Amino acid sequence: KRGINAEYGASLYEKNEFESGEDKLVLAISSDRGLCGGIHSGLGRTIKAAHAEQPIKKTVIVGDKAKAILLKTLGDTYLATFNNVGKKAASFSDAIAVAEEVLSHNCETVEIVYNDFVNVVTYKALTKAIPSAESIEANDAIYTYDEVDSEVLKCYQEFTLANIVFHSIREQECSEQSARMNAMENATRNAGEMIDKLTLQFNRTRQAVITRELIEIISGANALE
Repeated sequence: KRGINAEYGASLYEKNEFESGEDKLVLAISSDRGLCGGIHSGLGRTIKAAHAEQPIKKTVIVGDKAKAILLKTLGDTYLATFNNVGKKAASFSDAIAVAEEVLSHNCETVEIVYNDFVNVVTYKALTKAIPSAESIEANDAIYTYDEVDSEVLKCYQEFTLANIVFHSIREQECSEQSARMNAMENATRNAGEMIDKLTLQFNRTRQAVITRELIEIISGANALE
């Protein structure tokens, strides 16, 4: 049953017609935590590249890392920022708060940019469009089981946005955790290699000092004879 519902939900989302207007709001999903390699800077590069192609006029930022990275380029477009993200597992209530903030601003299109978890060693920055109320209303798939009125469509749009935001935050968390594991593993390996090199250098220096002292002692004994 879960698989059928997931498949139907995905097909319903994919059947929407996504608009591409100039009045676009970009929602960036990151966190406040670091020590996870270049995952945040990669997200920033993706948004900056999109801004270079078509200027972004409105942004909502989740997480202090993306806020700091995009401040110089898009700081004047910030409509709202969320911090204290990533310190504990996100809940659906957190996603609802973000979704309500996004819906409080008038815009033609909404895009979410986040890191999509592929596997333990791979993640990729992904941009996902959010269907507008008009595109949902024009989607015939939503009328498969029953007629729906404008209030139901509005509720569905709000739930869809909150659901996608929650999914994006979770994907970002998984990507960060895998990147953090890899970063810590690399740091541990590099630290071990450094310790081995320093230990070898110390032993060689100590051996050279001992050898020099022995030579001095033997030379002194020979001089006395």
